[in-house]
Amino acid sequence: MGQTAGDEGQKTGDSEPVSASAAFDGDSSCIGAARHLATGFLTDVRAVHGVRVSERALGMTQLVVSELVTNAVKHAPGPVMLDLQIDGGAVRVSVWDSDPVLPDVASTDPQRVGRHGLEITLAVSQGYEVHREPVGKRVTALIALADDPGGSIAGRTPF
Repeated sequence: MGQTAGDEGQKTGDSEPVSASAAFDGDSSCIGAARHLATGFLTDVRAVHGVRVSERALGMTQLVVSELVTNAVKHAPGPVMLDLQIDGGAVRVSVWDSDPVLPDVASTDPQRVGRHGLEITLAVSQGYEVHREPVGKRVTALIALADDPGGSIAGRTPF
């Protein structure tokens, strides 16, 4: 597994976002490494920057990172890039891979085993978008940092 990290939760100024990123070789070992990066990032955001991050947000971020990186590893050859950014009261999770085919949610089938990653991501995220890039695509999910039964993110409109 190869990993290159940048920013690692460092804040460069009041208007600069807090972010972390990593590039992985794209083998299955990167899934755990990506979850570990997300956990460390949100732990630092909480401890160093004093941002309120609920346990639910931490768990949902780990889940979304795991699902998106797993999909990238399974369906795209080559490297995978993970970007995490604090955006208002949310964490923006973006995963890039080399496959230009956009993901879609499989039709409901109670007999289906697997292929639920995108459904899970949509269910726990306050925002979701997919963009083709010059090479591949970028899948982005927005997860609220504070618990809110209404699912809204204070002061922010998702995407």
